Amino acid sequence: MKAQTLLSLTSSVLLGLPIFKCEAAKKEKPINVIYILADDLGYGDIGCYGQEKIKTPNIDRMAKNGMLFTQNYAGCTVSAPSRASLMTGLHTGHTQIRGNEEIDPEGQQPMTADTYTIGKLMHATGYTTGIFGKWGLGYPGSTSDPNSMGFDEFFGYNCQRQAHSFYPDHLWHNKERVDLKENENNGRRIYSQDLIHEHGIQFIKDNKDKPFFAMLTYTLPHAELNLPHDSIYKMYENQFEEKPYYSKYGYYPSEKPKASFAAMVTKLDFYVGQVLEELKRQGLDKNTLVIFSSDNGPHREGGADPDFFKSYGPLKGVKRDVYEGGIRTPMIAWLPGKVQAGTKTNQITAFWDILPTLSELTKTKLPLKTDGISILPTLFSGKGQKQHKYLYWEFHEEGGRQAIRKGNWKAIRQHIVGGKPTFELYDLSKDIHEDNDVSAQFPQVAKEMKNLMDKARTESPIFKFGK
Repeated sequence: MKAQTLLSLTSSVLLGLPIFKCEAAKKEKPINVIYILADDLGYGDIGCYGQEKIKTPNIDRMAKNGMLFTQNYAGCTVSAPSRASLMTGLHTGHTQIRGNEEIDPEGQQPMTADTYTIGKLMHATGYTTGIFGKWGLGYPGSTSDPNSMGFDEFFGYNCQRQAHSFYPDHLWHNKERVDLKENENNGRRIYSQDLIHEHGIQFIKDNKDKPFFAMLTYTLPHAELNLPHDSIYKMYENQFEEKPYYSKYGYYPSEKPKASFAAMVTKLDFYVGQVLEELKRQGLDKNTLVIFSSDNGPHREGGADPDFFKSYGPLKGVKRDVYEGGIRTPMIAWLPGKVQAGTKTNQITAFWDILPTLSELTKTKLPLKTDGISILPTLFSGKGQKQHKYLYWEFHEEGGRQAIRKGNWKAIRQHIVGGKPTFELYDLSKDIHEDNDVSAQFPQVAKEMKNLMDKARTESPIFKFGK
């Protein structure tokens, strides 16, 4: 009996060893990533950032169960250069795309074929990659359409100019044009955002058993201010005093622009809620990092009224400004169990941080130098977080503008081309609204910031300030 018992125990141990080894050798499952990018959503347009007139329960809940960033910056104050910064990990002093350069008949200035992007990074590390929404970084068939920049699947608008309409006559699925005949001749039957959102949700379902990276680049709440008169619209239909908007710039008229704008923000919130619900339904909610942000500050186009909604929150400025309201945007990160719930951070972040962050997340060495820093320590541990030496922006419309932030100092240069340049200096720790130019009081700081502003950039062959 003793011999049998010993043999039995020995067999059990021997049989157990391979199982133990297999479990120990198991690789940690890669974390999925979803990056949700709103279009022209201001710092103060959602509830968790102070909005009182518009309901955003899902994004607010996302913040409650995740991390809210108070000092996050977009790549630029308009769409294409901001997205180029997000894609490449470079600020607009180094990106190829520094403005909304249009290409006829459809699309924007492309990037070169060898441009390294977050799509290429994630694809190379074994992730299935998709982008659903607005592209705006290269015309169809160019060197930088989405499929050429590392994305396995694309559905949406190639051209950001055509994305001004929510009822377009066509969208793109990869390199194939998808005609929406129901929208021809102002048919206005198929709402683009619903269709784009459906493709994004399907991408999650199709890739639930393997690592995936999805960018959901909705065009809400960009002008035009129109959407189906569904239950979300009816929440606001009679809430505000309204004056119909009739556009001189090609936007479709809006009978109730305030109600439409509010409903567009709430519809965006509804989509975010559905994404989080789908992750939970598929059992992916504890293994998917979701980041929500906006490409620049709020707009005044198509009848939008950022003053009525206080879309810029406590900040000064809107889209096309390099004041805080034009470039500081919401950011929320969510990953139950890894991103601490209910946290708020003052960590200074920018679009060009996303590429190095995903590089650290995937344990991949980047093949080039970026302007960003990984914020993974802030997201997951709160320890060992590097800080920016400075942040830099440039804008190539309305006479040309530059901005730079170093610590709490913020400098702005305007009227660079075709006028007499002006220079402003602000202490953001005391003057978040940028009301008091202190350049005369701190001449040495002003001189340092001017020099840094000049050194922060390289000249672009396409986007030039000129001399």
